[in-house]
Amino acid sequence: MPTSAEADTATLIRPARLEDGEALNLLDRETWSFLHAVAPPPEPGQPFFDERHPVGDLLVAEADGEVAGYVRVARPTPLAANAHVLQIQGLVLSERARGRGLGKALMRAAEDQARRRGARRLTLRVLGHNAPARALYASLGYAVEGILPEEMLLDGAYVDDVLMGKFL
Repeated sequence: MPTSAEADTATLIRPARLEDGEALNLLDRETWSFLHAVAPPPEPGQPFFDERHPVGDLLVAEADGEVAGYVRVARPTPLAANAHVLQIQGLVLSERARGRGLGKALMRAAEDQARRRGARRLTLRVLGHNAPARALYASLGYAVEGILPEEMLLDGAYVDDVLMGKFL
């Protein structure tokens, strides 16, 4: 029988499945914050997967048998000219999963998936005031490639949109 310390590290990163939708929607609602979100909070019962957000773009982190986070890796545009670039379009972790290395594990899995999909670069956008996410990305070798000053108006405050990227 595993000890509680061993059980705490029982994690798995896997491709998303359609049946994850409800748990992922709940995770989005529980973690929604102006710290990282530019869209309104998701509504209960709203489908998680749709034409713009297919199941194949997501990797899911399970901790102790429960969905604890995800990362979405998608094409930034439909243009053939940048088909060699993929983009992180969401990294979400439950409160209980933070501080366990799942964010780094999800990002590394996203990089592996991007390489398998033929990407040369992986990019992302992060809000300027989201210091924890910016530190995570920098620790993994992502560089700031541009800043759109005061690009977002969130909760009455203007926030920079920071563009980061990494060659794979």
